[in-house]
Amino acid sequence: MPRCLLISLALLFLGGCAVQPSLPVAGEEFRDCEDCPVMRVVPAGTFVMGSPPAEPGRLDHEGPQHTVTFARPFAIGKFEVTFAEYDACHRAGACQDRVPDFGWGRGRRPVIALDYNQMNAYLYWLTWLTGHLYRLPSEAEWEYAARGGTDTAYYWGDEPDPDFANFGAPQCCAGAAAGRDIWMDQTAPAGSFPPNAFGLYDMLGNASERVRDCWNPSYAGAPADGSEWRDGDCAAPGLRGGSWISSPELMRAAERDAFHGYYRANVVGFRVVREF
Repeated sequence: MPRCLLISLALLFLGGCAVQPSLPVAGEEFRDCEDCPVMRVVPAGTFVMGSPPAEPGRLDHEGPQHTVTFARPFAIGKFEVTFAEYDACHRAGACQDRVPDFGWGRGRRPVIALDYNQMNAYLYWLTWLTGHLYRLPSEAEWEYAARGGTDTAYYWGDEPDPDFANFGAPQCCAGAAAGRDIWMDQTAPAGSFPPNAFGLYDMLGNASERVRDCWNPSYAGAPADGSEWRDGDCAAPGLRGGSWISSPELMRAAERDAFHGYYRANVVGFRVVREF
């Protein structure tokens, strides 16, 4: 066997005769195993993170607005992680806890009420099972993916619309049913509402989603390359996207909050990113 091929099989590196890993293609979908989440590749690009001062419902920790550039495409879950996907990890013995569904049903509904350690157990299992690194999205990855190329309060426009997301009543905190949003006091099965322009479902509403970053009360000093922010309160990672019980202003694309890693709630789920 040629020496160049032997080196290539042992290690991928830049230059020389090594095989170069192919870049993911924006819009591509894949699944690394039968029980793995469906992943969708979002394009490289630049966006303005945070909300403008005049956006209704804006809070100070949503600014200052700043430009973030992704030099490469990345893959993020097409849907929130479902009970069916998490329960596969539980059956394999890697996720020790069988988390509750509150009588709403399992299957295609987003898995909820996990703490940070339980989410990480699932991510470790996916990584071991597939040989690819799975993790939570950075806060910048999450917002870029949620906006889907838009700069409006929601990825469908500037007004809340129950035909596009499962969210709550105008005043926190109660479920509401109107339009396509018939899931009055519970989560909806993944994919029950239209996707955004990146082909991602339920980025807003349904279940609030954990992100990887430590919490900071403003974006002053935030990374500009889309990477996670490791300075700040690392015991309380960020929470994004709002949930089935959130009032409309709490599920805007820029809305963010801190949520202690040990807390569990029937409004909190997660979505995964897969490294290339």
